[in-house]
Amino acid sequence: MRTLEGQLNVRDAKFCILAARFNDRIVEDLVRGALDALRRHGIPDTAIDMVRVPGAYELPLAAKKLARTRQYDGLVALGAVIRGATPHFDYVCGECAAGLARVSLEFDLPVGFGVLTCDTVDQAVERSGVKHGNKGADAALAAIEMVSLLRQIAP
Repeated sequence: MRTLEGQLNVRDAKFCILAARFNDRIVEDLVRGALDALRRHGIPDTAIDMVRVPGAYELPLAAKKLARTRQYDGLVALGAVIRGATPHFDYVCGECAAGLARVSLEFDLPVGFGVLTCDTVDQAVERSGVKHGNKGADAALAAIEMVSLLRQIAP
């Protein structure tokens, strides 16, 4: 039996981090985590681009336009959506996740999902580098591993 599995090292790969500006204090910690993970796994700064969007809802459209350029081996989408008193949270989270998944599938492009969907600010802070690790780093590592895996699978 042959088993294919991605590794956390890829050569000649280019990544783009998409970062939402809404909840920027939390998102900036996610960006730091993603950059650190990419750099620690051999991705030079010259192979990393950054695109800023207003909020998590806008991430899928930017991801689609970037995917269409075929310049990147992987994308890392970062944002933070915190539940409020209205159903707005549900719509933003659902559309963001579904849109990013569609981009990944339509373009055969790994999209690391680092969009926090939390009930409280404290939960978001914990997941952006305090108590529960850094989900920006986790998303970058997932993107690296998927680039490695897809390179092993025949086109």
